[in-house]
Amino acid sequence: MSQVRVLTGIKPSGTPHLGNYVGAIRPTVRASRQPQVDSFLFLADYHAMISTQDPVRLQRSTLEIAATWIACGLDPARVTFYRQSDIPEIPELTWFLTCVCGKGLLNRAHAYKAMLDKNAAAGAEPDDGVSAGLFMYPVLMAADILMFNAHQVPVGRDQVQHIEMARDMASSFNHLYGEHFTLPDAVIEESVATLPGLDGRKMSKSYDNVIPLFAPPDQLRKLIMGIVTDSKTPGEPKQTEGSALFQIYQAFATPEETAALAQAYADGIAWGDAKQLLFERIDREIAPMRATYDELTAHPEKVEAMLQAGAVKARAVATPFTARVRHAVGLRPLQAVAQPQAAKADKAALPTFKQYREKDGLFYFKLADGKGRVLLQSTGFASPKDAGQAIARLKSQGHAACTDLHGQAPVAPGASADDVETALQALRDAE
Repeated sequence: MSQVRVLTGIKPSGTPHLGNYVGAIRPTVRASRQPQVDSFLFLADYHAMISTQDPVRLQRSTLEIAATWIACGLDPARVTFYRQSDIPEIPELTWFLTCVCGKGLLNRAHAYKAMLDKNAAAGAEPDDGVSAGLFMYPVLMAADILMFNAHQVPVGRDQVQHIEMARDMASSFNHLYGEHFTLPDAVIEESVATLPGLDGRKMSKSYDNVIPLFAPPDQLRKLIMGIVTDSKTPGEPKQTEGSALFQIYQAFATPEETAALAQAYADGIAWGDAKQLLFERIDREIAPMRATYDELTAHPEKVEAMLQAGAVKARAVATPFTARVRHAVGLRPLQAVAQPQAAKADKAALPTFKQYREKDGLFYFKLADGKGRVLLQSTGFASPKDAGQAIARLKSQGHAACTDLHGQAPVAPGASADDVETALQALRDAE
């Protein structure tokens, strides 16, 4: 079974809480252990600089977040775990992508538009408080993903746009310089577990209702005892639905333990006793990890050694890949000037699809034979995903799929339907 490369970025900001653990850390660590998954996880410290200008805080957060992931079971020997700033090829690739990325694309980024809207509401200048870092954030994120040709990037719905933008930049680069980048797919985390906080609302630092992941036992117990409950007294049946306490317990407990607490609710368990059960259940899972976390944060040199080892693994991929990309754009030894065409001809045996974006904002593709003659030239699609799906249908169904595309993939002048079918069959035979 071929491996799927999955890439996840973790911004070192703030102290992790139970909600982060249940919603992101625990499922990601579990996924990284699957044999068919090639996991790349990195600390996005360049991204953190956009919102954090305190160097002490950035350094401390990097240590805390790295130690958290390792303490929670991430195996640096099994995955590629690295710090973004240890990979100098990433900012270099950021520049290459900047040169093929239209400013109009960045103008549509959600974070930038939100700042414009905020300034408009406040009567301020449109770009007030907008750094170039914030504006260029999507390009850096694209470089993070494309550097390692990730197949999948798990994200929440609010981040899907960034993956689409990475695909757009990859397509533009491939169109100009040849096929170098894999177009990544966003894996939307529809079922991410969200924990309620101390007040019943979603656990969030902005609500000041969080339970720190590695709080000492006394603090953990004190916080849990402060979870808001209703006024029902011991002996009165209690509802599990809408109970923050029950929801948090369920996120840590086995189905059997959850069923037992549900029965205890029905039997009228006292809130104090239910909270004690919650404390004991959480502490049983967290305590071993807390000990590892405390050991790592007390000895940052151990974490640094792990990150440096991860950087060596990451650069084993990034350095040769960047060398190929540099050559592709023309940053190459002068004696190599006469060689590109011959090298390109050697690779031209198979037909190829090229996907790209035009100035009208629409996404196109074309099919060329092994000699570069265009056989199929699409009309515009609203999104790169739509264009990619059309290509996939052509590859799997042959020229007959053109009928289903309602004229969006017409045969190019000078070519024929037979030429197209022959090229598509050659691609299928090569797979």
